[in-house]
Amino acid sequence: MSPAQVKAKIWMSAVKGAVLPFATLMVVLFMMVPVPAIMLDIGFITNIMISLAVLMVALNAAKPLDFSSFPTVLLFATLLRLALNVASTRVVLVSGHEGSDAAGQVIEAFGHFLIGGDYVVGIFVFAILMIINLVVITKGAGRVSEVSARFTLDALPGKQMAIDADLNAGLMTPEEAKIRRAEVATEADFYGSMDGASKFVKGDAVAGILILVINIVGGIILGVVSHKLAIGEAAQTYIILAIGDALVAQIPALLLSIAAASIVTRVKSEQDLGSQVAGQFGSGKSWVPVAAILGFLGILPGMPHIIILTAAAIAGGIAWQLRKASQKKAAEPAPAPPVPNPAIIEWDDVSDGAILGLEIGYGLISLVDERKGAPLMARITGIRRQLSKELGFVVPMVRVKDNLALEPNQYRITIAGVVVGEDEIWPEDLLALDSGALEGTVAGRMAKDPTFGLDAVWIAQGKRSEAVVAGYTVVDPPTVVATHLNQLIAMNASEMFGLDEARKLLDNLKDAAPQLVDGLTPGTLTLTQISALCRALLSEGIALKDFRRICEAMVDAARPDMSHEQLVEAVRQRIGALIIQGLVPVKMPLPVITLDGDLEGLLAQAMRVAGDAKHPIEPALANRIVEAVIHAARPLMGQARAFAIVTSPVARRALARLFKPHLPETPVLSFLEIPDGKGVEVVAVVGNERPTPRHDPAPRHEHTRERVA
Repeated sequence: MSPAQVKAKIWMSAVKGAVLPFATLMVVLFMMVPVPAIMLDIGFITNIMISLAVLMVALNAAKPLDFSSFPTVLLFATLLRLALNVASTRVVLVSGHEGSDAAGQVIEAFGHFLIGGDYVVGIFVFAILMIINLVVITKGAGRVSEVSARFTLDALPGKQMAIDADLNAGLMTPEEAKIRRAEVATEADFYGSMDGASKFVKGDAVAGILILVINIVGGIILGVVSHKLAIGEAAQTYIILAIGDALVAQIPALLLSIAAASIVTRVKSEQDLGSQVAGQFGSGKSWVPVAAILGFLGILPGMPHIIILTAAAIAGGIAWQLRKASQKKAAEPAPAPPVPNPAIIEWDDVSDGAILGLEIGYGLISLVDERKGAPLMARITGIRRQLSKELGFVVPMVRVKDNLALEPNQYRITIAGVVVGEDEIWPEDLLALDSGALEGTVAGRMAKDPTFGLDAVWIAQGKRSEAVVAGYTVVDPPTVVATHLNQLIAMNASEMFGLDEARKLLDNLKDAAPQLVDGLTPGTLTLTQISALCRALLSEGIALKDFRRICEAMVDAARPDMSHEQLVEAVRQRIGALIIQGLVPVKMPLPVITLDGDLEGLLAQAMRVAGDAKHPIEPALANRIVEAVIHAARPLMGQARAFAIVTSPVARRALARLFKPHLPETPVLSFLEIPDGKGVEVVAVVGNERPTPRHDPAPRHEHTRERVA
């Protein structure tokens, strides 16, 4: 920017800053110093111009805060008008006997042209304008301002709390929160100011009446006493001047009253008032009854047929045009999306915000086609709803998209960008699963069930009955994919849980247990620690349905010097009942596989030596333990019985990692996690040699050591 431009900018800023003080000084001069008639004419025209500008700005404002300076503008406009009234009253009373042009051409024009020179007509016109302004517009606008100010101030604490909640939840940045707080404060200030500014308009109208009375009474007295005029001549002269003065001030006052009423009655919208009204009156259905009723009135005897039927024709034309425009708009094709520029790379091209993803080959598109009912999408929605109830948090949406890199009938499931499962299905066939008790076979394409690994056969639709008779369990392709997705989501629930989910769980719990949440975070545990602990529980198959019980366990177990692993173990011990109730009914004993005492001691020694190592058990010993446990558990898995592996608290975490790849659905518990009074059935004791399974019930903590050499 050049020096000349800088100087011009500074000069313009100084001029803008001096306008308001100069205008205020002029208002005071109008009140105190006698002014010539030409200055009155300039002042009255300026007053009308300002009032028209204020009205136009008010009508074009999309929301009240777009004209936040209106209360102050209204104050100064009212002061200007009152100053002109004072100055014109002085001129009328001093020079009124000289003729109707003594107070300036504007007052003379309003006194003769608008009321035809008849002061009786002028009095009635002025009275009507006063009734409209004072009784109707000003009173209504004042009431609306009062109610709006009251409601806005009452809602202020709630709006501030909502901003704080959104800020704490990460829904807005601190800068956005600062701007939003400023908007709320400005809104409260505006409606509070408007409540007071409406009194200016009302007081101005009352002042107009009093000034008119003073001008008439004082003018007649001065004309008769001081200037020796006849009472009729004095009345004719001074009343016309007083009426002209009152009308030239009352018309701008009426414009400002309309502006104030339009501002306080506005509803927030992205459009200005004209566009908003035009849009809401732009329905052809609304104008058809108008045209019909006017047409009926136009044919009644005694009615002015030409005027009413013309109005009916105009209403009918408006209805026809609006209906035609609506049909044309509906018939227009949707605008084609812009052709992407291959030279431009967007962030969406290199990142995918969806946590859950299902990619399908082009041969499976019929399963998600809305024109064919989208059977797979309905199944996915049902799975998300059911798993959300079971896991205790909202499972994120599954993004389904086609992938031309896949085989036509192949699908792939991803969680957090990692492929966790894929298989191949045939959308026109059915999958017959081997139930283990077949009484025959059915011809088809041999396969494996992607969820449980069972032997299966893909058969044609017409062979369903034959497969059912043979003992197969028959499912359709959407069910195959949905079941596979259900299993993978349940197994990887911890990958879908993060800080946002933890915050939402805490916010929901705060409504029912505010003291518990306040005692938990941020004083005892941070949101990051709570999220990590919940992920650790989910990774071992512990749902968050009873989140209140889990939070109580966190508060009870948390210590300042605890590591994450120690905190997880301490919380597990306090929610043992929640873990057990998901395995067996209340009245049934819990089938368990335990470790030999010598082996427990060996593992405890390995824990002490390895410290914080992720896999502290020697590989050869770990393999022998896994083989022995799988051998002992095989009869239970064949009977589809739920069981648990029970060990000491010291070794539980290491053994849980060890068995996770081999027995992913089998929980590993410590002795301290089994509630007092819960019966257990020790089905096997694993030692350094291969164990012999036991099937006799035993009470809790009775562990029979049994080895086979």
